Amino acid sequence: MKKKILSLTMALVLGLSLTACGSGSGGSSNGGSGSSSGKGETAGVANKDKPLVWFNRQPSNSSTGALDKTALTYNKDTYYVGFDANQGAELQGTMIKDYIEKNIDKIDRNGDGVIGYVLAIGDIGHNDSIARTRGVRKALGTGVEKDGEINSEPIGTNVDGSASAVQDGTLEIGGKKYTVRELASQEMKNSSGATWDAATAGNAIGTWSSSFGKEIDVVASNNDGMGMSMFNAWSKDQKVPTFGYDANNDAVAAIAEGYGGTISQHADVQAYLTLRVLRNALDGVDVDTGIGKEDEAGNVLSEDVYIYKEDDRSYYALNVAVTSENYQDFTDSTKVYEPVSSQLDQGSHAEKKVWLNIYNASDNFLSSTYQPLLQKYDDLLNLKIDYIGGDGQTESNITNRLGNPGQYDAFAINMVKTDNAASYTALLSQ
Repeated sequence: MKKKILSLTMALVLGLSLTACGSGSGGSSNGGSGSSSGKGETAGVANKDKPLVWFNRQPSNSSTGALDKTALTYNKDTYYVGFDANQGAELQGTMIKDYIEKNIDKIDRNGDGVIGYVLAIGDIGHNDSIARTRGVRKALGTGVEKDGEINSEPIGTNVDGSASAVQDGTLEIGGKKYTVRELASQEMKNSSGATWDAATAGNAIGTWSSSFGKEIDVVASNNDGMGMSMFNAWSKDQKVPTFGYDANNDAVAAIAEGYGGTISQHADVQAYLTLRVLRNALDGVDVDTGIGKEDEAGNVLSEDVYIYKEDDRSYYALNVAVTSENYQDFTDSTKVYEPVSSQLDQGSHAEKKVWLNIYNASDNFLSSTYQPLLQKYDDLLNLKIDYIGGDGQTESNITNRLGNPGQYDAFAINMVKTDNAASYTALLSQ
């Protein structure tokens, strides 16, 4: 009887002690404990000190491209995960140029000596979109410098070659010179304000083709969502090669039907890195664990699939061109990357809760490729994630659903606009 009373007394004391420990939100550590107080706060860790990863949209000035170092260094466990936008952009441009050179005998459809292309631009204020537009124009010789960089502005229509934001390029193939002209380009933004809009791209190719369709020899797009919309609406039937970016499953499959090619931004590696840097911070271990340094389960990435820029606090996956020569290796875009596919032991890596948002639940790449990969890796890394899908238009549609950050151990944020990091950090700093 005495032992039973003693046990009850100890349990009561312990319960009161735990409640007291969990009642505040102050203090700092490498991660949350996973338990919650009556106020919904993760015990002992202020929200502002919890691990944070920005992904897919790097905090930056949408006009100048300058990185938002305040957001990238919000706390000691803050990182960005994306891909090497410039390397990928150059790869896309080179892929298009190589295709033209290899297929010149059939690429100039009307035989006028002018290789005409149209370009679907995703978001004029997005660093990735800017880089891809520049990459195409650089490779094809149509770029014009502005403030020391290739101008990435959309031109509207340019059938006569008079636009000032681009110029006619020249390719010499088999001893013959061809003019390369950007016939048209526009930001694919719908009436509600959502960018990278596939439906808008489908409408645009309809307008362009009805006006100067015979002059369009190549279709280029900042991503596969818009590229496939134009491919299905017009260029597939016209046998006009279309080039996108992201290596979405439907785009890779369409290469067998004439889609010219796409770029894999190693979404499998990006998704892993997005969650791995959080896992490492929550475990209080070296951030390179399971990345450049093998973990106890054998997970490790080789140097040829990612780079880390310490000054930017940023991990970048490297890109791979996907063409008719290798597309069968990329038919499943949601397959986890084999070198980092081993389950972590839950005894050593206790389950933690993460708040993660996708800026646009309708975005083809993020919803069909990235999120399915995240959902596979969250199991492997013992992370319980609440996935929040935004409308692609307003930051408040997402931030309004981060009303109780104290119940989470870490955060993964994909912004609508790259300028708006403070909209999120303000909520964590309260």
